[in-house]
Amino acid sequence: MGDPLSRGASSAPAVLGEGCTQRYDPQALTPEHGTEFAHAAELWRQLQQDKQPPSGDE
Repeated sequence: MGDPLSRGASSAPAVLGEGCTQRYDPQALTPEHGTEFAHAAELWRQLQQDKQPPSGDE
């Protein structure tokens, strides 16, 4: 382990926009940034099913 008082070497990825519309540039994000979410489509489908109104078969 190095010097515990030394500064970290991380940096944020590139951003687009400014102010309230500022966001990370999707083209600059990589799996090293923790952007890999293989099950996102399945989660989105499940969340949309949960929002469906009752069918009235009761």
